[in-house]
Amino acid sequence: MTAYAVTALDGLAYGLALFVVAAGLTLIFGVMDVLNLAHGSLYLAGAYLTYLFSHGSLAGLAVALTAGVLVGAGGGAALAAAMRPLTGSQQSQGHLHQALATLGIAYLAADGYTTVFGGAPVPVNPPDILAGSLDLGRHGYPVYRLLFIVVAATVALALHLVITRSRSGVLLRATVADLGMAAATGVNTRRVQTAAMAAGSVLAVTGGVLAAPLMGPAPGADTTVLVQSLIVVVIGGTAGAGSIPGTLGAALLVGQVQTVGVLAAPTLAPFALFAVLFTVLVARSRTAVRPA
Repeated sequence: MTAYAVTALDGLAYGLALFVVAAGLTLIFGVMDVLNLAHGSLYLAGAYLTYLFSHGSLAGLAVALTAGVLVGAGGGAALAAAMRPLTGSQQSQGHLHQALATLGIAYLAADGYTTVFGGAPVPVNPPDILAGSLDLGRHGYPVYRLLFIVVAATVALALHLVITRSRSGVLLRATVADLGMAAATGVNTRRVQTAAMAAGSVLAVTGGVLAAPLMGPAPGADTTVLVQSLIVVVIGGTAGAGSIPGTLGAALLVGQVQTVGVLAAPTLAPFALFAVLFTVLVARSRTAVRPA
């Protein structure tokens, strides 16, 4: 394999990590209409859980994953309750208030992480049984990274099937399409919204747990992941329960730009992602104003 092929494989892993986090953000914004700027904090919580529990063992990683699901579900449900008074407004102030409230939560979480774990990155190693490498042509490639690609791709497929084929997915899509009509037909929309917030938060924390050996927890990682996840959601199209394929495609694109782009043009790499975002926004804007 060439250096570009190996880097593209890295981009696939990075893109799938972004997808797991951004899919949660898409779910929260689409169903609860909440602009959650504390989403990156949930990712970093998962990464620190891996640091605390993994210790190079597969059982430790399983414990971290279980703890991450519990933390994500509990945190998501609590955040849903906290954001409920700020939802339902048709004015732009509603999203502004949500953004300010969740940004405050993110700042508090960041300060808490620094207090507990310090201001330097902490090392997280994959389980010893998965710490080796596999020969791909002339290059060795980490086994854990390959396994992560498989697991994250499975999560993407399972999420798509749940949303498109299950009763829970039908309720989610109905709530997104018309909240008032769904409530009028007997759907407990408040329960659906809380479940969506919890599920989205679980995805963010799970992404942090699984990606920690690839992108170790560090101060500022929450902001980086949040910004790139927001870019993925914007590029992926209309946020909602039905836009998972778009989110996946956007995440894979961002992953390649962030990896292959750095290898191909290191000087231009910092601007490439925002150039892609700007191009998509301009194209979408022109489509929106085009006369019928």
